[in-house]
Order: sequence, then C-alpha cells, then structure tokens
Amino acid sequence: MADREMRDPHDSLTDEQADALLDADEAEETIEQDEDDAAMDSGGEDGEDIDVDGTVEEIQLQNDSVAHFDLHKDSVYCIAQHPLRPEIVATGGGDDTAYIWSAPPIDSTGEGPVLPQSYESNPQPRERKGQEAIAKLAEQDETVNAIAFTLPAGEFVVTGTLAGKLNVYATPTKQQPTAKLIASAKEVEEINWLLPCPHKSYPNTIALGANDGSVWVYSIDASDSASPLTIVQTFFLHQAPCTAGAWTPDGKLLATVAEDSSLYVWYVFGEAAAAGVTDPMGGGQAVVALTAEDERFKVDGGLYSATVSPGGGLVAVGGAGGHIRVVGLPRLSAAPSNPGNSKGASTRGKPSASKPAPPASPSASASASQAGHLLASLSAQTDGIETLSFAQPPLTLLAAGSVDGSLALFDAAHNFALRRHIPFAHGDDDEGPQAVIQVEFVKTGLGLPNPRGHLVTSCGNDGVVRRWDVRGGTAAEGGKGRGL
Repeated sequence: MADREMRDPHDSLTDEQADALLDADEAEETIEQDEDDAAMDSGGEDGEDIDVDGTVEEIQLQNDSVAHFDLHKDSVYCIAQHPLRPEIVATGGGDDTAYIWSAPPIDSTGEGPVLPQSYESNPQPRERKGQEAIAKLAEQDETVNAIAFTLPAGEFVVTGTLAGKLNVYATPTKQQPTAKLIASAKEVEEINWLLPCPHKSYPNTIALGANDGSVWVYSIDASDSASPLTIVQTFFLHQAPCTAGAWTPDGKLLATVAEDSSLYVWYVFGEAAAAGVTDPMGGGQAVVALTAEDERFKVDGGLYSATVSPGGGLVAVGGAGGHIRVVGLPRLSAAPSNPGNSKGASTRGKPSASKPAPPASPSASASASQAGHLLASLSAQTDGIETLSFAQPPLTLLAAGSVDGSLALFDAAHNFALRRHIPFAHGDDDEGPQAVIQVEFVKTGLGLPNPRGHLVTSCGNDGVVRRWDVRGGTAAEGGKGRGL
C-alpha cells in the first residue's frame, strides 16, 4: 500500500478558522498523559468489560399506611390529633406552614392501600391520592416546631414557631369551615414545646416551654374580643432551654425539665397551696424542685423528656447518656377550683399571679410523703432518652426510647426493674441503630376501658413506625410489624 502523505489538519481550515486556534507555543500549560490513565471506555480496573446487564440490588419498600398527606414541602416536625375526632390531624413543618387535614378510618372492605407508582417495581395503573387539607394555618413566621389541639373538645389549634410566635386558630367546623386566626403572641425567642392542659375547670388552657428556660401558661377565650389570649402564669427558674413538659392527668400540676438538668413541678392554679403543699423554693410556685446541685439527681448533658404516671404520683424524666430519674409527686385532693382565677394578664401586659384557692379541709390535704423524693435512677441505654411513656392500668410499665436506637421497658411495680431491652428497635445491621424519637402506649380517657393498652407505638429516624405487644412473644396487629 502506498504511503499516504501526512497533511497538517490546519491546511483544511479556512483562514478565519485557523486564526481562532491556538499555536503550540501559545499554550499556558501542557499536560502529559500518565501511563496509568485509562480511556473512559476501557472497562474495569483490570481492563475487563463492565457488565451493565449484571445483577442489580433490589430495594424492597413496604407501605402499610391507609392514607398520606404530602402538601408539606419540607420536614414535618410536629403532629397532633383532635381529642374527640382522632381522624382530624394537624401538622407543622420546616416550610413555615401548618395544616389541618383528615385521615379517614380504614376501609371496611379490607382492601389494601394502593401504593404510589414510585414504590412499585411494576407500577399499578392508578395511584393513591393524597389527603386534601381542611385548612392551611397561615401567619407562620418560621419553622412550626410545636402544635396542639386544646382540651377538652379541641375547640382551638395552637402553633409555636422557632421564632417564638404563638398562634391560636379556631378549629374548622361545618358551620365555620375556615381556621380563623383568633390571637397571636410573641414573648420568647423560640418555642420548644406546647401542651394542652387537661384540667376540667380550666378548658382551652395551654403551656409552652421556651429556649430561654421560661415556661408560660395561657388561657384562650375567643368570646373576649379585647383579650382572647391571656397569660395565666409564667415561670423563670430554669437556667437553660426548657426541653419538655408534662401535665398530671388532672391538670393540677405541670412538670418541666431543661438542659441544665433541672426539674420543676409547678402548681399553676393555686390548688397545691390550698391542699397544704408548700413551695420548697420559697415563692417560686414549684412544689418539686430538683437541680444539678443534687449529685444523685444530676444528669450531665441535661434532661430532654418527661412523662407523668396515670395516677399522677410519679414523674419520670430522661436525659443524656441514657439516664432516667423517677421522682415522687404530691397527690392533690379534689379541692374546689375557681375558674375565675385562671384569668391573669392579657398578652399586652405583664402576667399577674393567680389568687390562691381558699384553705382546704383536713380531709382535702395532699399526700406528700414522696413528693420531691428521688425514687429510682435508671440507666439501661447508652445515649440520650428522647421519649418516655407510662402504660395505663392494669399495666405498670414505663417505656423509654433512646438515641442509640433501643427501646426499654421498666416495671414500676417491681422497683423499676428492666423488663425488656431491644437494642435495635429501629435501624438494622447495614445502617446501624437509628434514634427512637417517640414512644407512646395506646391510651383512652381516664376511667374508660382500654383493651389495647398492651400496645406501644414507636417511631424512629429510620422512617419506620412500629407497634409492639408488651405482653411478649407476639407481633402486634395480627402478625404485622415486629413484637416483643
């Protein structure tokens, strides 16, 4: 074959195209080819061809839900259910928005849920529609970090934001389908939690804890157009962010904890004084006060969760390092309450202390023999206790969820002996343990039968909701999920 004459590729270019090219001496830097460099189409490390048709790992996703709500555009940080209509749900999230929506009961036909197409290896011809919002709760100025319906009838829904704004809305009804904004307040920099008060004599009362350590109690009265949101009490003894709170079942006492490892139990409505229970702090309106100064109670790293027993005689608090402290509470008698005393100062002024109730008879005295006493120190888990829940009678169990991914059950009837410890309640061997962020026993109203009281629900950072049967050995809900 005749040798072909080597031609300069520039010879085939027009003068204008050639002028646009760089000459070799105009190059800023010359990159030499490395012998180890491989062409992009050269295959694997050893030169073998890559088998694009090889085995592909299949991820199995399971969805047992009966409905879903997907209007939030960011993480959902709080959720609440209506006290009388549990299918009515309120949620708040990082998109600076809160919604009220309805989750209908399970279809009586027993037909399983239709999964979204993205969950199916063979997509189904139809996709389940997300639930529509009943109302959008506007006027949020930051991430909605806390949300709650008021008691006893869920007449109002209250939101709290990371910018410290408290909003109160009328819960939508058939007669009033919109969520009307009733009142707003902004007394703190950041709201950490909201809790409705269950006291029968003080309906539509809420408590909140703030990042400055303060605790606020408000009363809501939409009929008072001049001051629909009234401050009942404020407390300022915590010296670090107030992280959690819990009312006693009768709503007479409020327990709060903070990052400074302090626990205070407040008498909000003056009934403790009427029952003869004195304030150990001398004027701070706390019937129980335990701080890090008590080495037996101290939890390095602070306290982050609290729950009160169904009988109101115990408060359990959890904190860093897997530590739990159980403290006795005074038992207040059914001393008469004066709802008129719940009126404090409006949100436009400073709070005023509620008037103490009249002295009680000797038969109405409190049983305070264990009040403020440390009854148990528990440490079965290795990381922070994010959530606690007592079971209703006849069970005597305390459930604890930890950042280490474990779930622990303690028996209050046997000196809080550890009944069961599940190291991987959430998480798996591949991803490792995932934090348990919520545990809750199935509960009913006081005095009502609870045939499902042996079930406890847990939620984790693995995105899984599990229900456990604490009777042991069986999976809850007819074999679905995982049991103890």
